[in-house]
Amino acid sequence: MSEWSRRSFVGSSLSASVAAGAARAATVAPSDKVRIGLIGCGGISKADSNAFLVHPECEIVTICDVDDAMIAATQKRLAEENQKKPDAVKDYRRVIDRKDVDVCIICTPDHWHALPAIAAFQAGKDAYVEKPLAVTVNESRVVRDAAKKYNRIAQMGTHWRSGQHYAEAVEMVRSGKLGKVRQVRCFAYLDWITDCGNPPDSAPPAGVDYDMWLGPAPLRPFNKNRFHFNFRWFWDYAGGLMTDWGVHLINIALWAMGPEWPKSVVSSGGKYALKDNSETPDTQITIYDFPSYTLIWEHQVQCGLGPDRREHAVVWTGTEATLILDQWGWELIAEPKKRTSVVEMKRKADPKEPIRAQHARNFLDCVKSRQAPVENLDVGHHVSAVAMLGDVALRSKSRIEWDEANSRILNNEEANRLLFRPYRAPWKLT
Repeated sequence: MSEWSRRSFVGSSLSASVAAGAARAATVAPSDKVRIGLIGCGGISKADSNAFLVHPECEIVTICDVDDAMIAATQKRLAEENQKKPDAVKDYRRVIDRKDVDVCIICTPDHWHALPAIAAFQAGKDAYVEKPLAVTVNESRVVRDAAKKYNRIAQMGTHWRSGQHYAEAVEMVRSGKLGKVRQVRCFAYLDWITDCGNPPDSAPPAGVDYDMWLGPAPLRPFNKNRFHFNFRWFWDYAGGLMTDWGVHLINIALWAMGPEWPKSVVSSGGKYALKDNSETPDTQITIYDFPSYTLIWEHQVQCGLGPDRREHAVVWTGTEATLILDQWGWELIAEPKKRTSVVEMKRKADPKEPIRAQHARNFLDCVKSRQAPVENLDVGHHVSAVAMLGDVALRSKSRIEWDEANSRILNNEEANRLLFRPYRAPWKLT
């Protein structure tokens, strides 16, 4: 199933539940309502907003996007789902200013995650922020620290963290059933990513505030490949598949292995398949040396299925057994000499489990209880920064040695500069 198909399935299956949630909403007291400002109306916003609207206390009171077409499509979709028509603005600060917004859902391109999240925290609002937390390690750390400084509840939108079969696999690793785990491998072999061509620069589409879309990113001529969806393949706005799919899979790996940081990172890759004007690698391998194990990330596009005919997976290799996990289930395989003492097991995931809605529910419960959600920003920063360090090693063409205590690279000043990015005036990271 393609990524677009999966997202469509998630969105449509949650939409089927929205009507039921809306029917129950009248029973929710006004004081219990959670009023939402949706910042960013692109593809992922449909799945995220529907995941919240399943819960009857949620109401979207305002939406924001720099593209009039995106605003119109979102208002139309919400009307079709029997939701009250939200107000619409093109500047996220007008969402933050509103006194009737309790929670912000941030579904912008990656380069616009940090500033709206920080502004929301400063204004006393809680936030659900799509992954990765930012574009650079420094930005990600500042977002995490801002949530703490202003005592806000925040959840990063890596929804697998709320899935039952993922939790089962993590517990199996932690239980010792695999023995000593010395290697974890994450891979994504994605044949649905196609060559997006080499369109010429052009004027922005009508109704688009392109200067606002760029925001803190460098001033560039408009090119449709640098805009909706494909923005993730350009260094100004994102980190390619290393931080896109890498955050999903590495997140589960680190969930099982604990809060350690890598001691060193090395990465190799490039554009070997795609001939378009995208910048991030279509092929990449990153090796992380953690204190007690090795983590390997690997991705390829326009290819056949990966090992064991899987599109993507996390594989934990232990002295007693190997555990393979993907979105369709998990499989425990005993090591050859241990098969008399270790039971081999398989478990299929429940395709109807509403994982995104469960992730939203966890966040909403924590907004009320003021407890930390499952993907709080300590966790979100950890996994985002680990993935980003893979890109830093690749772009600096070096083996980097990481000093988490001081948030810096010990052996390469050029690589250290990639932990930050200058902001285009008048935007500032405060």
